Amino acid sequence: MSFADLGLSDELLRAVSESGYNEPTPIQSQAIPPVLMMKDLIGIAQTGTGKTASFVLPMIDILAHGRSRARMPRSLILEPTRELAAQVAENFEKYGKYHKLSMALLIGGVNMGEQIAALEKGVDVLIATPGRLMDLFQRGKILLTGCSLLVIDEADRMLDMGFIPDIEEICTKLPAQRQTLLFSATMPAPIKKLADKFLTNPKQIEVSRPASANLSIEQAVVETSSRNKRDTLRTLLRVEDVTSALVFSNRKTTVRDLAQSLGRDGFKAGQIHGDMEQPERLRELERFKAGEINILVASDVAARGLDVKGVSHVFNFDVPWHPDDYVHRIGRTGRGGATGKAITLVTPEDAEAIEAIEKLTGHKIARSGGSKAAVPQEEADEAPRPARGRGRRAEPKVEAPVAPEAEEAPVGRAPRAPREPRAPRESRAPREPQRDPARETQRDARPPRDDRNDNRRPRRDERDDGPDDGWNGPVPSFLGVKLG
Repeated sequence: MSFADLGLSDELLRAVSESGYNEPTPIQSQAIPPVLMMKDLIGIAQTGTGKTASFVLPMIDILAHGRSRARMPRSLILEPTRELAAQVAENFEKYGKYHKLSMALLIGGVNMGEQIAALEKGVDVLIATPGRLMDLFQRGKILLTGCSLLVIDEADRMLDMGFIPDIEEICTKLPAQRQTLLFSATMPAPIKKLADKFLTNPKQIEVSRPASANLSIEQAVVETSSRNKRDTLRTLLRVEDVTSALVFSNRKTTVRDLAQSLGRDGFKAGQIHGDMEQPERLRELERFKAGEINILVASDVAARGLDVKGVSHVFNFDVPWHPDDYVHRIGRTGRGGATGKAITLVTPEDAEAIEAIEKLTGHKIARSGGSKAAVPQEEADEAPRPARGRGRRAEPKVEAPVAPEAEEAPVGRAPRAPREPRAPRESRAPREPQRDPARETQRDARPPRDDRNDNRRPRRDERDDGPDDGWNGPVPSFLGVKLG
């Protein structure tokens, strides 16, 4: 089957052919015809199978006829991250170059004024992250009543990032009569509930078993220790036939430290994580695509849907916390029918996480020889063991000479000189108290206790309440008055 058999326009087929694609992937061949027929759709496919083109291509033909109005986009595509949104925008520019369609990209981290100006002109395609879209909607800068086509991409990632309530609110502001497309790599129960609520009689396409890994990716586990992780990674980067590689870590601080460490060791490495500004993230990604750097250390912000051609290896420096993220991480290689390799560094503490990944994917990952296999034994034996603490160097121990008459001192400490015996307590001279003449003069001038003007509240036994008449305490004076 070719793209011409799917019912696409000649202009679109020309753009696809110039992009180097001749045959559609399974998700594209099954999704494009029903989308062109204006049906709702649920597409489930593993990452790297071409989900983006399966809705971008038919959308271009659907929107080719029509006219946009100011602040009222004709279609809306929701993406969980800025990188995915920018990538979809690139696909529209690439495949829609022979169509006169306007497009706007609403993402955080960039100037909002330019985005508002684009909306004022009117757009056919609006690509947005939920947060920025809701912000502009609440400011009254956008209306969704003219949107006839909604695409929810990477729905399971939306769930992980907590965007489902925002998506539900966005759906309530769209016209009831619309076409809705939902794409996801997995279909957990909340996503199924969302689809049942906002899709009308959808056609469901499942190209691969949910959460299954791409069979064109060779997977391996290298056993190491937390202490030797970086050495193991450096050795793997040198011995593997790496043309370009993504290195994933769970923490943003680890991403920064690891990228700087690899740079000091002579690797052309960059970094991308959530704490970076959007222009800086895009700049690092462009450097990686252009080949200026061939190693990109990343957090899970780059794990979903990021399409970079020619990634030969994916290294999991940390085992992901969620098994689903493993599938998305390794899906950055082996894309478009190419082969790839995914290597995960595993410490003894990661045994349970690896079991969860193997249970989810239904695939036993091959084990490699561990940290001793990755690091030569001679280097491991000769390398000095670093001292505890960051930045400290091991100092050679210096043994102090032992005095002939003193006790044997501990290793590394000078012997103590014997103390002179203390004098018995009886023989010590008594300490005379220091006298303060000013304090004594003040004390002598103080009046006797009985002559002081004491305004304090009297104690109970000092109160004048009359005689005690056997009432277990003083008797009030009024009870002692005689009558008659």
